[in-house]
Amino acid sequence: MVAIELSRKSGVPLYIQLKEKIRRQVESGSWQPGYKLPTERELAGMLGVSRNTVSQAFRELEDEGVLIIRQGRGTYLAENDPTSLTAGRTHRLEELVSTALDQALDEGYTCGNFADTALRLAEKRAQLLSHVKIVFVECNREQVDYFSKQLELGSGVVITPVVLDELRDDLPAAVNAVAEADLIVTTFFHEEEVRVRVPAEKRVLAVALDPQLETIVRIARIPRGSKLGLVCISETFAEKVVASINEAGIDSVPLVCTAESDASRLQKVVDQSDVLLVSPGRKREVTELCNVPREVVEFVYRPDMGSINLLKKAILELRERGV
Repeated sequence: MVAIELSRKSGVPLYIQLKEKIRRQVESGSWQPGYKLPTERELAGMLGVSRNTVSQAFRELEDEGVLIIRQGRGTYLAENDPTSLTAGRTHRLEELVSTALDQALDEGYTCGNFADTALRLAEKRAQLLSHVKIVFVECNREQVDYFSKQLELGSGVVITPVVLDELRDDLPAAVNAVAEADLIVTTFFHEEEVRVRVPAEKRVLAVALDPQLETIVRIARIPRGSKLGLVCISETFAEKVVASINEAGIDSVPLVCTAESDASRLQKVVDQSDVLLVSPGRKREVTELCNVPREVVEFVYRPDMGSINLLKKAILELRERGV
């Protein structure tokens, strides 16, 4: 096995470093599809880290389609394109269905029985989800728009974005959206205020939004002294990004922040930056202003898998009760 070294002084969590090291081995061709990795216990001992560190890295790489974890058999490099999230998720789904099918056959059901029942239940579940009305409340426009468009909850679930200031100002569109919603979703940071500003009978669910880990790693690798520009839509989002970078221990990278929309003024920020961070929705605009090649990184906050699963469960509970 190729030697893997982790740094405890970089400010980047060890499991993220391990993920990136494994990904590099894959991209460089050092590890071929089907390669069997050491066990979690073995790799933890080799690296001098906790088993939880290795386990977390393995789980996230499995979710991303890079690794395949087979219970009792080991962890392997995916046979399909390891950079394809779709391939990894398809493989995982096939495993789940195969397990359920095996159990049904053991109980004496036929493959036809299984297929008919699975299709009927899936259609019923899709019908339940398609009528759900969700409102997502956050303090900045970038995040509510991204969350509402990108979060996959399945079969026609629509999320209406509401900026917290719109609720504070009692804007009719925001008030009406909340009144018609089956479920109000917000972040833990704003949960208390949102509960006060929505009708008492409305269910409010708080989720955790974390910066995309790969983005933090890319920022951590920027050479010390480089100028890092941040282009967004709102100052609130800019403040959140700066806080996230500082929390990751990457406080040595200077930031030039702007929510400027005027092209000529924005051009000055682009020209004086070595690397540019952008909020969702501004990447193409900023990239087109780069007269010389520059790295442009979209800074995205995403709900963790625990929050997504909790949200899906809450939606199904609401619909099954006929709400």
